[in-house]
Amino acid sequence: MTAPGGGPRPVDRYLLPVAWAGLTVGASFLASVLTGGLAGSTLPVLVGITVTRSGMDIAGVACVGLTLLGALLPQARALPGRALRDLIRVRTTADRSLVLLAATWLALVLVGILFRVASAFGRPVAELTGGEVVEWATELAAGRGTVLTAGCAAVVLGCAVARLHDRNLVQVRIPMVAALLGLITPGVTGHTGSASDHDLAVISVGAHAGAAALWVGGLGAVLVLVARHRPLLDAVLPRFSRLAGLCVVTITLTGLLSAQFGLGSWAALVSTGYGRLVLAKAGCLVVLACLGGLARRRLAAGRTPVLRWAGLETALMAVTLGLAAALSQAA
Repeated sequence: MTAPGGGPRPVDRYLLPVAWAGLTVGASFLASVLTGGLAGSTLPVLVGITVTRSGMDIAGVACVGLTLLGALLPQARALPGRALRDLIRVRTTADRSLVLLAATWLALVLVGILFRVASAFGRPVAELTGGEVVEWATELAAGRGTVLTAGCAAVVLGCAVARLHDRNLVQVRIPMVAALLGLITPGVTGHTGSASDHDLAVISVGAHAGAAALWVGGLGAVLVLVARHRPLLDAVLPRFSRLAGLCVVTITLTGLLSAQFGLGSWAALVSTGYGRLVLAKAGCLVVLACLGGLARRRLAAGRTPVLRWAGLETALMAVTLGLAAALSQAA
């Protein structure tokens, strides 16, 4: 049974994520330029860092969303015949997509390392030496964190390939935890190095990034893969809604703490580029919370237009991801 309002058509199923990715990269690039987060970099390096950093976030969040969906989907024995066929189709699509996205994530991390090394040493990528790459990756906290992210992406890829061969070989929670760790690491190494209370800052930023990934990735996966299958949606939506509510509370509280650590004073909210990015991101989160409640009520009631509201929420989430990526460069 198809939910009222319809789900994404086959073509739209692929166009929607591409459009969301474009919004993320565009927002990140514009914010980085306007705030001078990468003012010392040449244009090719600026573009390279922005695209790879945003792309890493997009791919990582998508991996979290797909693995979360795998945990939220109902058991086969609880579904009638047609819904069971839909469940098998959705699981297969999610597993195949996870392989592609994890491989993309790993590739973007590795390419992003080159651009960030080029920025650190003030040299074109083509002129970098192996020693400079090793030095950046081993001696700087950001470098070690990026290497850890690459390792997490590799774990997700390995688990995804194994699950594609036999889903029972690897529990879906294993790649989900690896993906969350990979996403948390850049924020922790980028935001908390100079914080006065380092331990609290690490916990705050980690919880913030993890909750955001579960919320954004989960909604995107539900919208693209589940929204058109009403029996699956009825089973997934209540569980996701409860998780989303918890994520909103976590993001709000940890966002306030993280802003305090990053700004130093509340006056910096309007006097620094970092502070203005924080305000813009906070504004997006307020609107997202309102849209999220509206979209979930419409999805649960089967009211039209379902996808318009959920799609708008996810698009705004994509912009927020871009602002978050810019924040990691401005910090």
